Amino acid sequence: MAKSNLQFKTNYAVSSTIEPFYKGGKVQISKDEKFIFCTCGTRVNVLQIVTGKIVHSIEQDDQEDITSFALSLDDEILVTASKALLLKQWDWKQAQCTRSWRAIHNVPVASMTFDPTSTLLATGGCDGTIKLWDVVKQYCTHNLKGSSGVVHLVEFHPDISLLQLFSSASDCGIRMWDLRSSQCLCVLQSHYSPVTSLAFTSDGASMVSSGRDKICTVWDLKSRTARRTVPVYEAVESVVLLPEDEDFSEIGVKTKEIHFITAGSKGVLRVWDASSARCVFAQTLPSAPPARGSEEGGEEYGDPRSLTYCLPLPSSLRLATVTAEHNILLYQLPSFTAQQQFVGFNDEVLDVKFLGKGDTHIVVATNSSQLKVFDLATSSCKILYGHTDTVLSLDVFKKGSLFVSCAKDKSVRVWRQDPDSGQVCCVAHGCSHGNAVGSITCSRMKESFVVSGSQDCTIKVWDLPETIPETDGDMFQLTARVTEKAHDKDVNSVAVSPNDKLLVSGSQDRLAKLWSLGPPGADLALLGVFRGHRRGVWCVQFSPMDQVLASSSADGSVKLWSLQDFSCLKTFEGHDASVLKLIFVSRGTQLLTSGSDGLVKLWTIKTNECVKTLDAHQDKVWGLHATRKDDRVVTASADSNITVWTDVTEVEQAEEQAKQEDQILKKQELSNLLHEKKFLKALGLAISLDQPHTVLKVIKAIRQGEDGAKQLEKTVLKLRQDQKESMLRYCAVWNTNARSCLDAQAVIQVMLTHLSPEELLQYQGARAHLEGLIPYTERHMQRIGRLLQASMFLDYMWQKMRVTGAPASLVSNFAAGHSHPAYQR
Repeated sequence: MAKSNLQFKTNYAVSSTIEPFYKGGKVQISKDEKFIFCTCGTRVNVLQIVTGKIVHSIEQDDQEDITSFALSLDDEILVTASKALLLKQWDWKQAQCTRSWRAIHNVPVASMTFDPTSTLLATGGCDGTIKLWDVVKQYCTHNLKGSSGVVHLVEFHPDISLLQLFSSASDCGIRMWDLRSSQCLCVLQSHYSPVTSLAFTSDGASMVSSGRDKICTVWDLKSRTARRTVPVYEAVESVVLLPEDEDFSEIGVKTKEIHFITAGSKGVLRVWDASSARCVFAQTLPSAPPARGSEEGGEEYGDPRSLTYCLPLPSSLRLATVTAEHNILLYQLPSFTAQQQFVGFNDEVLDVKFLGKGDTHIVVATNSSQLKVFDLATSSCKILYGHTDTVLSLDVFKKGSLFVSCAKDKSVRVWRQDPDSGQVCCVAHGCSHGNAVGSITCSRMKESFVVSGSQDCTIKVWDLPETIPETDGDMFQLTARVTEKAHDKDVNSVAVSPNDKLLVSGSQDRLAKLWSLGPPGADLALLGVFRGHRRGVWCVQFSPMDQVLASSSADGSVKLWSLQDFSCLKTFEGHDASVLKLIFVSRGTQLLTSGSDGLVKLWTIKTNECVKTLDAHQDKVWGLHATRKDDRVVTASADSNITVWTDVTEVEQAEEQAKQEDQILKKQELSNLLHEKKFLKALGLAISLDQPHTVLKVIKAIRQGEDGAKQLEKTVLKLRQDQKESMLRYCAVWNTNARSCLDAQAVIQVMLTHLSPEELLQYQGARAHLEGLIPYTERHMQRIGRLLQASMFLDYMWQKMRVTGAPASLVSNFAAGHSHPAYQR
């Protein structure tokens, strides 16, 4: 009975997306600390920190990659430099280019910055030259030569009255330029590798420089000498000074001497005392296994946590860091606690699942050993470390706080999300497969077991303890209760039945197999084999309601199987490529499938019909999952995009019903207006309903009334421009029919008489409509001409009959028989 009342879904609409917004390059934060600016190929994206959403995207017209950009210190002007050697100035809030000019550099611009007054812009080129631009008066003011190699760093001295510029190039020196004389005052030599960043003290008397040679140097700018060299034991990409007037005693800052923060290859923020060259604080990161390929004790340049930028947010006493994996993290000082984290680039997304009590989060497996948990409300992300190779598959237990993952590192992991804080930790770990674990599924009724399928062709059943640990401090070691050689090739998918008694596996060997799980301690028993797919099986799923099973394959088809006799009940064909994922929705009466063609299709099982095709991805859609309420769906693709869809069936039906009711009311109102001879309102209403036939009826009624021509003229001229556009469109259609052509011509006559050609040509599609009117009008003219000729011949005959003295009665009868208006012409 419940199923008969079930409302089939007809459509989903995109409610939110998580897409790449940063693929490496420069990052800058606005002075008001509300926006993060970052490069993404041909665009500069503006991320709103509070919401985590992209609010503006500044796109290069020439489709050339942006090599550098700079935001003025008053947050007003954005300038970008592209590979096309053009500099463009933007009103970034409107995403409009206000002007562009040639960079004069012979090769791309590598670095750029504004001075404290936001009027001077310095650009450092790959040709070793530095240009200075007056962005107000719009001309080049300086051309500084002398650097060797790429000028990758330019910074103005904070005291603009000194008119000094600092730069660094491939020769590892820091050049100090006097802008009054355009001369290099000195070259500060201390580093043996490229200088990565400069930080000035508030009084402008000192400066700290960092380099990849694992040292930071404190400079006295008055004497232009190195005051102290601080060995930091890692390649430093960025250095930031601690605010001088804040209390940082809780992290070991005891004196008023210069203290600075370093960010580099080890991914840990450290606070250093410049006077003693001592590290007073080192950030503690969540434990993570060593990066693949890094030697024990060696420098982990391949560490995904290594930092590429560190940016201060002084007003809110925060710090932003950018990692090598394009993640942006915001820390609160002085505690160094992570507040927000944004993922700039996800690479290929391999799986996605809803997570949390109200499906408020999603957990995502990307082409990486880290898992990412996104808060859908803010797009903020938590990164989970544990696996040492690419995570391939995920599944979530019924309650939504416990989930499992499997990876190429041959292991499975169980994770718990704290429902209050949202923190996630690994609580159980198992590792006994002989190859990559490509699929995983959970028990459906209780949190009692996990099943994994691997490229070693086996299925393993892992029992969970009755009380699962709360934290990763006492992680439970999983052992496989059952190991079964299930297929001859890779196991691509496993699924557990809603009652936890059956298991199905799908493999690259083109078969799906049904197994009995039995009581705890029992082996797997093979119940039957589903044969019929022509290529490997990518996904298998049990129906939540019926004794049926669905499978999808690389042959582009989806099949529905009976669990009773293992026969194929239905085949759904519509994808042009492999069907990678499928799920049941609408209580088992509909299917959602996703494929290598980037499409997601909604099928109604009863009718075998594809109800809707959702197209929002450009590459393979690996991930597909629905909420427990069945009202939202998430898809994840190899194009790096994650899309959340909302079921809009009821909304669309309500809109359609309201539209129909509105149409009925308007038709009734139209009928009343015609009866009351309120022609102008009737005409406007008929046009708004887009009913040409009704409009024609109104026109005929006007013309048949008293003084019809004048009434028509007065009515048509009172219409709005958009209504006249519709009238012209209708006339082009009416003119094709002899019955309605006179009405069309009457309306056109009014328009041509009172509207200038320029006005008419501004109407939407006017040219096409007028061109369509001409041939039919010529044909009507020819027809009327022929009628006129015929009437004149009859008139001539009548006159002759009168002249020759025909009987009066015959003449009167002839005249009476040809008194039709057509003959009277």
